[in-house]
Amino acid sequence: MDQQPRGRGRGVPAQNVWTTRAETHSRSTNTGRQQSTYKQPIKDIPRSTRKFEEACAQIKASVDKHVAKLTEELSDSGSEEDETNNDNSIISTVLNLYGKSSSELGKIEQVLKDSLRSGTSVCLICIASVKKSDFIWSCTKCFCSLHLSCIQRWAKDSIYFQTEAASDQLAPGQFVDPRKFNWCCPKCRAEYPQTAIPSTYYCYCLKTQEPRFDPWLVPHSCGSKCEKLLQPECKHACLLLCHPGPCPPCPQTVSVTCFCAKSPVETRRCSSQTWSCGKKCSKLLPCKEHKCEVICHSGICPPCPKKSSQNCLCGSKKEERPCHSIEFQCDKVCRKMLDCGHHRCETICHAGKCATCPLALPRTCPCGKKAVTVACTVEVGGCGDTCCKLLECGIHECAERCHKGKCGTCWQMRVQSCRCGLKKKELPCYKEFQCETKCKHIKDCRRHPCNRKCCTGSCPPCDQVCNRPLGCKNHKCTSRCHQGPCYPCDRTVDITCSCGRTKITVPCGRERQTKPPKCSLPCTKPPDCHHESRTKHVCHAGSCPPCKQTCLKVSERCGHICKAPCHTSVLVQVAAPSQKRAGPWEPEQAPKMEIRKLPCPPCPVPVPVTCLGEHETADWPCHLSVPSSCGRPCGRELYCTNHTCTKPCHVVSMNPRNCQQCEEVCSKNRPEDCTHPCGRGKCHPGPCPTCTKLIKHSCHCGLNPQLVRCNELSDSSAPGSTPSREQLLSCKDRCPKLLVRHPRDSYILKSFLYRRVDSRLNLHTTSP
Repeated sequence: MDQQPRGRGRGVPAQNVWTTRAETHSRSTNTGRQQSTYKQPIKDIPRSTRKFEEACAQIKASVDKHVAKLTEELSDSGSEEDETNNDNSIISTVLNLYGKSSSELGKIEQVLKDSLRSGTSVCLICIASVKKSDFIWSCTKCFCSLHLSCIQRWAKDSIYFQTEAASDQLAPGQFVDPRKFNWCCPKCRAEYPQTAIPSTYYCYCLKTQEPRFDPWLVPHSCGSKCEKLLQPECKHACLLLCHPGPCPPCPQTVSVTCFCAKSPVETRRCSSQTWSCGKKCSKLLPCKEHKCEVICHSGICPPCPKKSSQNCLCGSKKEERPCHSIEFQCDKVCRKMLDCGHHRCETICHAGKCATCPLALPRTCPCGKKAVTVACTVEVGGCGDTCCKLLECGIHECAERCHKGKCGTCWQMRVQSCRCGLKKKELPCYKEFQCETKCKHIKDCRRHPCNRKCCTGSCPPCDQVCNRPLGCKNHKCTSRCHQGPCYPCDRTVDITCSCGRTKITVPCGRERQTKPPKCSLPCTKPPDCHHESRTKHVCHAGSCPPCKQTCLKVSERCGHICKAPCHTSVLVQVAAPSQKRAGPWEPEQAPKMEIRKLPCPPCPVPVPVTCLGEHETADWPCHLSVPSSCGRPCGRELYCTNHTCTKPCHVVSMNPRNCQQCEEVCSKNRPEDCTHPCGRGKCHPGPCPTCTKLIKHSCHCGLNPQLVRCNELSDSSAPGSTPSREQLLSCKDRCPKLLVRHPRDSYILKSFLYRRVDSRLNLHTTSP
């Protein structure tokens, strides 16, 4: 009987982790709704597997991030290169049919360049770039391009808020027809009817619906002729290919004359068909006396600038006045007697006969109830009836008798309601009752309460400044407080290159996302090194490349000119990356760099240098031009004057005692017959000292040994020396030998004796 295993997992066979997880995943995907509720317990997954999965997920996220960033950079660089190569050909194709007048095409060329350059076209509603493949709408007045979905939402919101504001001003049960409201362009505020709300994407010339993007055409254009009627209307159509922005001036030619029609007919461009010949107009002016002296001009002639003597209407005054003012009035009252013979004319200076006396006409009593016709000298009095004129209160009538002048104030008491209708009070009729209750209705801006005391219900428009942040995130709305979205910021920002001479204009808020324009002009940044100017290079972003010019500084140590590359301002690594990478998928961190001024490198100019022992002279780099040992033996004569210095090349002064001391035994030749070594022992200058050792030598007869000094014996060998050798070796005693009869025998005898004495000396010589 098999024994079951004990502990956890008793009886459960071992499973492959990857197979089990794959089966679990397949089961979870096949269970429908149970997929969202089923969670595999974490404890069933081994810890090593879980950590491996977390590491894989982290690596994948990091790789995806860097791949996306690299793809974006590559696409941007590629698009910029394509734009640079294709822009000129596209623009020349669009303008091909117009002609060669570049002065009249300056604006349209700039518009085309901006439309072809990435990132310059921005939707003012969402403050996002208008891409070349987006659906757009273009305003017919300011020609700005906006996203089609943005302008649709903008138009509908504008009409809705206008309708809501108008509905708030109506009484309950009344309605507003929303069809009477218009919407405006967010940029130029040009009004459009509701029927003009765009629903379809068209090209710029409105001929092609949903034009497809072509890299060889202007974005959002169809590639065919524009053929819009030119403005101002001249019955000619635009000759350019479908394009953004306004159409250029009409290039057609017409035969026209000048403004004054005196010059002959000329053939001119239709856009500049009105012209001046430069001569005087000479048309007769309205004064009928003078002619126009203005240079040939358009429109009617200006008033005559000359003066003439003129009478006023009443004829009492005569003045010098501009010729074009034919009639004038003086400030004198007429004062002529009227037809009635009792009153005078009170009218200021006039022409013709004076009017009839106004008092002779039919008149009424002061209250207006009774009409009478009496002489102008008779004053019309009151009729005696009640006045009954409506007082200023608009409710009660005047209770006084017919009287002259203004009626008095209404003093009757009545219960009045305040303007808002919340409270009532009995007051004199002439007084207006206002309560202290503040209106809590929201103004037309839908943001601020009315807060006006005793409001009638028709709350005044909000007079506060909107002050909400605009979409550009840089400015706030300066309009009167309103409902609905604020109009886009109407400001523009110039984005310049590093030198500031090339710029592009973008809507406010896009300066953070827009790259500086490319500039082909020379860089004008001042050098940060000691040179007067940089090496010529094209304008660029960031710091200039390192200076590669020759240093040319004069060394203070040696006086030579430094010919190394410039090192006054050099980027130097001062610290290694502080953090380590989490893995090979992470980008390497850049080390900490600083710009520093480095000293000149060692001077490499060849300079002749003599070695310490003055054996040779060779060219060495200036920074190494220090006398040194050449490695050869010194070779100078030692103090002993018998040998030379064997040390490696070294400095030797006038006294050669700084060379080595001679340690050898004296090896000079000894005098003849001297077999003793030198008395000094070591090598020495000059001759060796005299050898004073005693030598035991036999005399001639061989009977008595003689002690002779070595030097005396050696000196006696020289010819002519005294005493001679024979004398030194003689014992001075009587010779015991027989006399020699023949001279030859005597010579033989001496030779024999000498050899005998020498042999004895060699055997019996002792040192002193």
